[in-house]
Amino acid sequence: MRNVTLFEGERHQFILLNESEPGEEDGVRSNQYLVMHDQSGVLLDPGGFGVMPRVLAEMLRYIGPAELKAIVLSHQDPDIVGGISTWIELTQAPIYVSKIWMRFLPHYGIREMSRFVGVPDEGMRCRIDADFELDLVPAHFLHSEGQINVYDPISKILFSGDIGSAMLPEDRDYAFVDDFQDHLPFIEPFHKRYMCSNRATRIWVNAVSKLDIEMIAPQHGAIYRGSAVKDFLNWFDELQCGIDLMTGSGIFETKETR
Repeated sequence: MRNVTLFEGERHQFILLNESEPGEEDGVRSNQYLVMHDQSGVLLDPGGFGVMPRVLAEMLRYIGPAELKAIVLSHQDPDIVGGISTWIELTQAPIYVSKIWMRFLPHYGIREMSRFVGVPDEGMRCRIDADFELDLVPAHFLHSEGQINVYDPISKILFSGDIGSAMLPEDRDYAFVDDFQDHLPFIEPFHKRYMCSNRATRIWVNAVSKLDIEMIAPQHGAIYRGSAVKDFLNWFDELQCGIDLMTGSGIFETKETR
């Protein structure tokens, strides 16, 4: 588990709140993030049920549950949504998720859906306070048909969900990507198998390239900074993946890695 402040201004922070241990998420580490402006917080991908106590303990170092003003779920997977019922009980925060996943959430034991906000396919601007807004950016078919990313214009950090995720071995547990070529073996198999197609990657890269991005913070693995941001975007723009790699028999040309 690590806690890293990715950005700290006079009134604003972007924090890697917790990185789960492999055993907590069935062998896949996941990152949870907290964006704070004054005493208002936004939790990004709070994680599965097993990591919830650690995430809460780390969050309490900064704010209490009453100060949590929003929760954003990038997509529908259990390593993101599995602990949401407990967060609903602890907070009054609205929960943002792609509108196409709203009807699936009751399968996580959620009975009261009034707190959920369905994000439209084109994304939306999420106003937290008078001078605190986050952009919910569509990333459709990049692992999930309804994935959404979160761009913080103050810190200039893009939370990218599963885009950019790495499956790092335990002996290579670094916080930041500074050498993209060295990092590439830990992301390439996953992206080839779990991203839909090169058309989808190009659309996303074209959209996010219009943003002023200092860091890309994925849900798994290290954070891209400096030249690694541009290097990753250039690589992802050209990536052949998903259906691009399917053979006539329906077998993928790359092995599944997760």
